[in-house]
Amino acid sequence: MKKYVAELIGTFILVLFGCGTAVVAGDKVGVLGIAFAFGFGLIAAAYGIGPVSGCHINPAVSLGVFTAGRMGVKDLLGYWVGQFLGGILGAWVVSIIATGLLSGYSIATSGLGQDGWGPGYQAGYGVGAAFVFEFVATFIFLIAILGSTQKAAPAGFAGLVIGITLVVIHIFGIRITGVSVNPARSLGPALFAGRQALSQVWLFFVAPFLGALLAGLLFRIRLLDAETEIPVLPLVTTSAPAPFQAKS
Repeated sequence: MKKYVAELIGTFILVLFGCGTAVVAGDKVGVLGIAFAFGFGLIAAAYGIGPVSGCHINPAVSLGVFTAGRMGVKDLLGYWVGQFLGGILGAWVVSIIATGLLSGYSIATSGLGQDGWGPGYQAGYGVGAAFVFEFVATFIFLIAILGSTQKAAPAGFAGLVIGITLVVIHIFGIRITGVSVNPARSLGPALFAGRQALSQVWLFFVAPFLGALLAGLLFRIRLLDAETEIPVLPLVTTSAPAPFQAKS
């Protein structure tokens, strides 16, 4: 149970810092500031809860890890519950803080850091561009995660590698979709932002999950796995999940 609680807390941290920065200070810090808020939030969570749960804090990451054969279905489902609850709680706290502005703040008008696409959202990219970006970005994100956390990789650096990768993804993609690569990060703000965000949230499930599946399969079939002498784990394994190997 403590692994699932850790995932809830970690996802809460990511949404609070990332979406909170976009809502409260986005007009001051810009794309770079928001990108670093997400990346540094992930790094903080990684070294805080990594030894407990592996710090996936992202349902797509957990799916990729599962597909690669590094965790079992029971943990996959438990992680998803913790992650989605953490994303919702993080968005809720951001909504409380944002609407506490004495001059007034309308979530319906100004949003809550939700993802999206189309006219009136960020630079106005279409659904095709949004889908391609989310798929490719999540695929690259999972390659960085699964590659930097295999046993052949240098120890102790995975958190920095993964956090920096998330920063770069946000610098590239904020103007396209606001950047999801994480269904829990997308669902939480969408629940508070309303109909438009909820009508588009499907893309931020489908594209990241497909990108994560592809990356996980490449490691499962040994195409990118450096540990060729270790047999592929079965899908029902209960071994400690990556990225950060949890304590047994």
